[in-house]
Amino acid sequence: MSEKHTPRRGPMGGHGHGMGAGEKAKDFKGTMGKLIRYMGAFKIQMIFVAIFAVGGTVFNIVGPKILGKATTEIFNGLVSKVSGGSGMDFGKIGQILLFTLGLYVVSAVLSFIQGLIMTGVSQKTTYRLRKEISEKINRMPMSYFDTKTYGEVLSRVTNDVDTLGHSLNQSATQLITSVTTIIGVLIMMLSISPLMTLVALLILPISITLISVVMKHSQKYFRGQQEYLGNVNGQVEEVYGGHNIVKAFNKEEDMIKTFEETNDQLYDSAWKSQFFSGMMMPVMQFVGNLGYVGVAILGGFLAIRKTIEVGDIQSFIQYVRNFTQPIQQVAQVANMLQSTAAASERVFEFLDEKEEDVTVLNPVSVEGLQGNVEFDHVHFGYNEDKIIVNDFSAKIKEGQKIAIVGPTGAGKTTMIKLLMRFYDVNDGAILIDGHNVKDFNRSELRQMFGMVLQDTWLFHGSIRDNIKYGKLDATDEEVIEAAKAARVHRFVQTLPGGYDMELNEEASNVSQGQKQLLTIARAILADPKILILDEATSSVDTRTEIQIQKAMDTLMKGRTSFVIAHRLSTIRDADIILVMKDGDIIEQGSHDELIAKNGFYAELYNSQFEKATSCA
Repeated sequence: MSEKHTPRRGPMGGHGHGMGAGEKAKDFKGTMGKLIRYMGAFKIQMIFVAIFAVGGTVFNIVGPKILGKATTEIFNGLVSKVSGGSGMDFGKIGQILLFTLGLYVVSAVLSFIQGLIMTGVSQKTTYRLRKEISEKINRMPMSYFDTKTYGEVLSRVTNDVDTLGHSLNQSATQLITSVTTIIGVLIMMLSISPLMTLVALLILPISITLISVVMKHSQKYFRGQQEYLGNVNGQVEEVYGGHNIVKAFNKEEDMIKTFEETNDQLYDSAWKSQFFSGMMMPVMQFVGNLGYVGVAILGGFLAIRKTIEVGDIQSFIQYVRNFTQPIQQVAQVANMLQSTAAASERVFEFLDEKEEDVTVLNPVSVEGLQGNVEFDHVHFGYNEDKIIVNDFSAKIKEGQKIAIVGPTGAGKTTMIKLLMRFYDVNDGAILIDGHNVKDFNRSELRQMFGMVLQDTWLFHGSIRDNIKYGKLDATDEEVIEAAKAARVHRFVQTLPGGYDMELNEEASNVSQGQKQLLTIARAILADPKILILDEATSSVDTRTEIQIQKAMDTLMKGRTSFVIAHRLSTIRDADIILVMKDGDIIEQGSHDELIAKNGFYAELYNSQFEKATSCA
């Protein structure tokens, strides 16, 4: 059993993969349906988006046919001039051009408005998703985070939501405009010449075949590109986060070699994906040019026979160009919708994850509780088929100091996680003043506890705010008193700005020992009923440790305290020492009682004493 059930992490640990073009959802139809229902709050805006998108596209479609009339007027005027007639009617040509300009201006305004509305919808959707994910994280059980890497969780908030917002903004409007363009252009082409339309449509099967072939080959490389991009990002993130460890073990060359291997794979897949993606445009242009040639030849023939006007040929060629482009856009939209569905699926999977039972019916109030704790035949395993804590029982009276000792992997930290309901027991019960911890609301239960861990956590902000994290409404005087009790006040006074000094994101502008003292001050300020100290003094020197122990002795008076310690000399004054091995309590009693038994504890203590003596 591991002492701490931590996520897979480290210089070469796991990470989350970003979403990319070509990645498919497991349930495309179901996910898109869920996304549409989720966006039901923006139903009115989406209706206006559709109206403005269709309107802008229709006005744009009509333009070429009207311009064709101007071309016909110019052609007829030139013929008339050559024949000795009046020549061109510039007034009529000017009216046609002004009317066309007006159509294009209206089209541009409508397109701008729909783009503005759609951008607002997509950004509000991503804002709402991020907000819900953030709230969801606080309701998730600890077991979820213990079995997922940080990258996997963060990718839901960053990569997936960004992909969703970006592709949603583009795909929704592009799908509307592309379909409208295809239908509108087809109608306009038929109104000019059904025969020329038939010739133009002959290029459609060729285009679809070529697009499908290119997409089939490019999708797998896009998937590979995103996977290796996730690998590269994960390696950079984790090596940067542990760069001091990498340097300490002289692993720079190994890290560079591993990065280069992954980077080569990323380069290979990215090159191929971009190559195939880049092929689509020239291939489509070639096919389109074949269509133009056919239309031009047939159009000239029909113009000679007076079946159509010369300007209609120009209009038709423009429509042919406009017809092939939206077909390609629809293919791109289909690809974007796959990315949208895949990203949405991952986000909705996270939002649908099982939550903690945060509240209970008729919860027990924490008011007036004294801090008596009982472990009643507790059985627990991170996996139900592998029980690691077997029949654990112990009774602790209020105000007692309980030390939990044992070798690494004995289950010491696991017991604390159970006590705070980060996990629930498989069998048995944990009682506080006779009440099962399951009968408390989790947030209220945890208000009873103050915790100082071996791994310190300080956020970017002032020292005062970090200490006040234990009690947000604390006065400055209370903060200073807590700092004095933790033996950190004098140190803070020497810093530039004192309690107002800003800690950076990693809190690297103070030492590890000083960070530990600040977290202890935070726990002191919270004034909890029950204290949990998990190797709380492991990062400070012996002299500071003695000061902290004195402060802790004062703090722990009248409070139930659980102390996890590897240095057994620090817990000799504990009221009860629980000796754990392989998930079971094999011995319990005071220090003197356990030494007199000459059992496992005595063996551990004597081995540490001998090491200390030999080092001295």
